Amino acid sequence: MKKLGLITIAIWLGTFGVAQLRAVPAPQNPDNTKTNQRDRSKNEPTADQQKENDSDRELTRKIRRSVVSDKSLSTDAHNIKIISQDGVVTLKGPVRSEEEKRAIESKAAEAAGGPDHIRSEIEVKASGRNNSQ
Repeated sequence: MKKLGLITIAIWLGTFGVAQLRAVPAPQNPDNTKTNQRDRSKNEPTADQQKENDSDRELTRKIRRSVVSDKSLSTDAHNIKIISQDGVVTLKGPVRSEEEKRAIESKAAEAAGGPDHIRSEIEVKASGRNNSQ
């Protein structure tokens, strides 16, 4: 009886354990060289340049809350960079689609007082990649 139980466990582990190992996708090495070079420019706003005044912090908070509360957006979209400087909002990062890009830009424009207060550097990822939520 003990042997049968151990054999059953060994077969189960062999079958499902190997299947689980095969199901793990190979890690992708992102190449962010161009983005990193762009963001090193003194003229490019980065998150560490976010203004600490109350109005810019509140503006960033409103946009972030609006984006994150929209459950139709992907994890990439939820993690977009939002940088407010003197009432002007810069949006950076990848999203899955043009629709996501427009949705985020719209939410930011609504919070900032119009599209003329938004600088969008959002990039739409090339389709065909595995973008899990």
